[in-house]
Amino acid sequence: MLLIGAEDEEKWLAEGIAGVQHNAFYLHRALDSNNLRDALKYSAQMLSELRTSKLSPQKYYELYMRAFDELRILEMFFKDESKHGVSVVDLYELVQHAGNILPRLYLLCTVGSVYIKSKEAPAKELLQDLVEMCHGVQHPIRGLFLRSYLAQISRDKLLDIGSDYEGDADTVMDAVEFILENFTEMNKLWVRMQLEGPGRVREKREKERSALQELVGKNLHVLSQIEGVDLEIYKETVLPRVLEQVVNCKDDLSQYYLMDCIIQVFPDEYHLQTLEMLLAACPQVQPTVDIKTVLSRLMDRLSKYAASSADVLTEFLQVEAFTKLSNAIEKVIEVQVDMPAVGAITLYVSLLTFTLRVHPDRLDYVDQVLGACVKKLSSIPKLEDSRATKQVVALLSAPLEKYNDTVTALKISNYPRVMDHLDNGTNKVMAMVIIESIMKNNTCISTADKVEVLFELIKGLIKDLDSATDELDEEDFKDEQNSVAKLIHMLYNNEPEEMLKLVRQLQGQEGDIVGEEVPATPKKIFQLLSQMIEALSAVPSPELALRLYLQCAEAANGCDLEYVAYEFFTQVFVLYEEEIANSKAQVTAIHLIIGALQRMNVFSVENRDTLTHKTTGYSARLLKKPDQCRAVYACSHLFWVDGQDGIRDGERVLLCLKRALRIANAAQQMASIARDSSGPVTLFVEILNKYLYYFEKGNKQITAAAIQHLIELINTEMQGDSATSDAFLASTLRYIQFQKQRGGVMGAKFESIKL
Repeated sequence: MLLIGAEDEEKWLAEGIAGVQHNAFYLHRALDSNNLRDALKYSAQMLSELRTSKLSPQKYYELYMRAFDELRILEMFFKDESKHGVSVVDLYELVQHAGNILPRLYLLCTVGSVYIKSKEAPAKELLQDLVEMCHGVQHPIRGLFLRSYLAQISRDKLLDIGSDYEGDADTVMDAVEFILENFTEMNKLWVRMQLEGPGRVREKREKERSALQELVGKNLHVLSQIEGVDLEIYKETVLPRVLEQVVNCKDDLSQYYLMDCIIQVFPDEYHLQTLEMLLAACPQVQPTVDIKTVLSRLMDRLSKYAASSADVLTEFLQVEAFTKLSNAIEKVIEVQVDMPAVGAITLYVSLLTFTLRVHPDRLDYVDQVLGACVKKLSSIPKLEDSRATKQVVALLSAPLEKYNDTVTALKISNYPRVMDHLDNGTNKVMAMVIIESIMKNNTCISTADKVEVLFELIKGLIKDLDSATDELDEEDFKDEQNSVAKLIHMLYNNEPEEMLKLVRQLQGQEGDIVGEEVPATPKKIFQLLSQMIEALSAVPSPELALRLYLQCAEAANGCDLEYVAYEFFTQVFVLYEEEIANSKAQVTAIHLIIGALQRMNVFSVENRDTLTHKTTGYSARLLKKPDQCRAVYACSHLFWVDGQDGIRDGERVLLCLKRALRIANAAQQMASIARDSSGPVTLFVEILNKYLYYFEKGNKQITAAAIQHLIELINTEMQGDSATSDAFLASTLRYIQFQKQRGGVMGAKFESIKL
């Protein structure tokens, strides 16, 4: 291959195609007139255009295809002896007198195809004759395409079982030998192409060579299609001969392509039964060969094959596939001393994927793969390659995805050792993956030793690592800590002495618990929780601390610990007064307090009145009037709680609603002044709904007359209000009408309300 310009090459290609077309024109005239002499003359001149050395492989292929199309027409002419009057035997001799060797061999192959079909001579001898004579062309490109033509015309004439040319028992081997010899010579020619042209254009030359790889690989595809090639022939002849060519050619492009081609075209069963032989060739290839991809594809095919049938799994165990693959990978990594870390780790990822698919029950195999990875990583001072880091994450994620049970991963001794080789940032990412897996699969961590292993795996999230220097991102930190907080709820055991989670399980246990020096009582646990929340509020994160205090108060309520619950509410009010200044946050906090306090039943009348008074006072002092109104009417629920022992103080409910109504009226007047029109009446409609709620619940202080008066007030204020309030009111009035039409006690109760 010469270093030529694109314009020159296009010019030479055009000249070659013109030469083919010119001679093809006269060839067709000769064929039409049944003139054999002229047909041979012009076909030879046409084929002489393929003697050029000026074209790149791609351009040469274009020229070759023009000539190939004409040769197919010429072959049809040779088949019909009535047109040219010469026997195929004489014709085979005649074309051997062509002047130039390249046209002569193309014509010889064409006539040879006709000769084999005639069955006037043994196919074996003719094919052997043709493949031997092709040695006469040793130019890489010209010889490669000539032999490709031979493979093309002989494909349907091989001596296979059931073919038209089948002979004795040895005929299949004759076909195999023919293809292997042609394959070997084609590969040699293909490899020699790298030596042509100046060294400075190697990259371009290799790209051109890769475009021709399928010409060589088609031989292996044909071999895989021969019916007579059984496992024995493949094992004893085909694979050894192909691997011999792979190893001996010393060409990285050829070695990679042919190894991949072997894996892709031959059956999975053959690969499994010849695994040792195939793997033995892997360490012998050039160091520049991407052998990790070849092995990965092999393991992927084998793992899919294993999944096809239960019987197949037995074969994998019989041939010890895992051990052979593991040893081969170790050998490849040992031989290729310059293999980057990402390459080695990728191999272990593929081996682990294979193991999880084929032997999911063998945790010892999984641990062995991770241990081999630890050994490789130990020789690397620091894992800085982002691609290698990504592969390590893939390696660690695979068991989590397969087992859907993090507890299984916790049993693998080398798992945390692999994680130790990750940088701080990636260690945190992997820790988050582990936590997400636990939450997704609802995995219960039930013993102390498993908790210890788990905390070791996620240590990057729960303590500052010694070498941590990266600046923390506040949002990331919050997400990480929220995940850790959720994880705590997955630490569970039915035995109270194993737990610090469910306080209610310890209710009434004031004495010693077996195996514990200090009894794990609810009081001690609440004390610990209080200290933790206090530390959280100092971060500062007062809103979260407030929520946690309320949750602890409810837990204390369940344990019937009034003074503990009261203390938690005291802390809530301190936080509200001193730390929560944002008006929106105050609104949210007030409604949380109201909801929690409503559910409490542990307080004495005095303590409950104190807390209720505080809550209603905070509600009435919110910044915005609408927020005040809603918080105050929400406080009415503190005086009316459904249930057998629920509080039902109708008068104080009514006081809350009246107070809310006064605040709504003030908000209405302020809005009217600001907008020079009537303000929104949505608050009035909301209060009306509260009146209806307590009216239905049987609060005698809420009368039909009070409801009637409120409806009239709303109708008066509705002038100029928005459609939203109008729709809200209409929906409420429809509900009243519905209750009136129900009949019975409730219908009679609502009947006195006039709409």
